[in-house]
Formats: sequence, structure tokens, C-alpha cells
Amino acid sequence: MLPWKRVLRPLTALLLTAAVAALPTAAHAASAPSTGWNDYTCKPSAAHPDPVVLVHGTFANSTDNWLVLAPYLEARGYCVFSLDYGQLPGVPLIYGLGPIDKSAEQLQAYVDKVLAATGAAKVDLVGHSQGGMMPRYYLKFLGGAAKVDTFVGIAPDNHGTTLDGLTKLLPYFPGAEDVISATAPGLADQIAGSAFLAKLNAGGDTVPDVHYTVIATRYDEVVTPYSSQFLSGSDVHNVLIQNLCSLDLSEHALLGLSDRIAFHEVANALDPAHATTTNCLSALS
Repeated sequence: MLPWKRVLRPLTALLLTAAVAALPTAAHAASAPSTGWNDYTCKPSAAHPDPVVLVHGTFANSTDNWLVLAPYLEARGYCVFSLDYGQLPGVPLIYGLGPIDKSAEQLQAYVDKVLAATGAAKVDLVGHSQGGMMPRYYLKFLGGAAKVDTFVGIAPDNHGTTLDGLTKLLPYFPGAEDVISATAPGLADQIAGSAFLAKLNAGGDTVPDVHYTVIATRYDEVVTPYSSQFLSGSDVHNVLIQNLCSLDLSEHALLGLSDRIAFHEVANALDPAHATTTNCLSALS
């Protein structure tokens, strides 16, 4: 039998290296101050009293994930903030790889920081991919429900993913899951059927007093099936973006990085009293 642990360790390192290479601006962006958001002197307006905290996805960071959405929301009068979480020792520039329960603790501390700086009573959370799922742990187990009004998940892996069946191969590689857990536990936690997801989803998807919106695309190739992203609960708005604009071909990454149709729906979720119809023309708004 092949020594799978010795094979998979360098393979995992190679995947992390490839992820860094795929983000050519990350080295500059992660070290430079964010432009237009993360202004701790920002005071929320009466129209938008809740600061918005943006929660990036796996392999991403607090700047690159939000180069379009953060200015989009700031232009609409929101105080906007973003954090880095889930960094592994010795892995620079990319985040979201650490144990997700520990990442939720980092979110907890960051929300408290934003509330203290702005004087607000609550925040709104908007997350992409893992960032659209991880805050649910904060809401459910770390007291976040008392500090969050609205939570929007863009392409979230709320019930895990099989990555189009790839993770079903793990049982054929003895020790593979152990290696992944040791090397990048944030990835193992997102596998459908993981102990983390079983705990997160036990007893229901949502908690009281938080408004939930999920925005998904039928072309998602990372969180599959896309319907697994949707939540069940009394205060949940599940959105399939193609039902609003059939021409929208965004897949997993683009839905959170640059899809202004999805962002229009985010704005509607954050300010439902002034919501307007989302359609293909929202790409121009």
C-alpha cells in the first residue's frame, strides 16, 4: 500500500501554493490598508444603523474578497468592515483554513471590536462561501444572535459539500482525512457529514431574532448540490440568482467577488424597507 500520508502532505502544500499563485494581488492587498472600508471612525447613519461586517471565504482574505462589494455598500451609506480569520502557521496571505469553531471565535472578537468603535448595538454580517456558513456557529454557540440583526450568505456551504463527489474518494485513501484535518482543518470541517457540520446543523439551521438570506447560483461548482446551501427556518429568504436573472452565469467565486445582481439582493436584505426589484438590469446599478 502506498504511504498515503507522505504523499498527501506535499500534495496539500502544493494546493496551498497554487492558491497563492492564483491570487496575484494578494501580497500587496493583504499588507496594504483597505481603501474605502475598515474606517473605525465611521459612525453609522440613522438610515443604516448597523455596521456591515464582511466575512471572506476559504483561501481568501479580507481585502481581495471584497474589492467590489465593500465599495458598493459604502457608496450606499454603510459603515463597512472586514476581517481575516483562520490563518494557519506558516501559510501567508490566504485564510479560512483553520478550525472553523476557532474562526468563529475570531469573528466574535472582531464584531465586539466593531461595535465598540462604532457605538452600534448590532451589526449585519455578509459572508461568501465558508464566510456564509461559519458565522452561523457564532450565532448559535457564541452569543452572536444578540449582536447580529441580518446575516447574508453568498454561496455558503451550509450543509457541506462533496465537491462534485471528490470527497467521496477519501475512504479509499487510508489516513487521508487525518492528513487533511492536521494540515487544513478548515477544509475538513466543510466536508458534508463532518462532525463540525453535524453539530452546527443539529436542532435546526437558524436561531431566533436573526434575519437570514442565502444567495446561490445553479452554476456553483464548489458547493454541490447548490440546493444544499439553502436554510430552513421561519425567518429565511433563499434566493437562486437565476430566478432573478436567467442570464446570470456566475459560478461560486464570481457570485461573491463581482456579481452586482447578487449584490443588489444583498442590499435588499440589509435594507428591506427600501428594497427594489432585482433583475438583470441590477448589474448596472
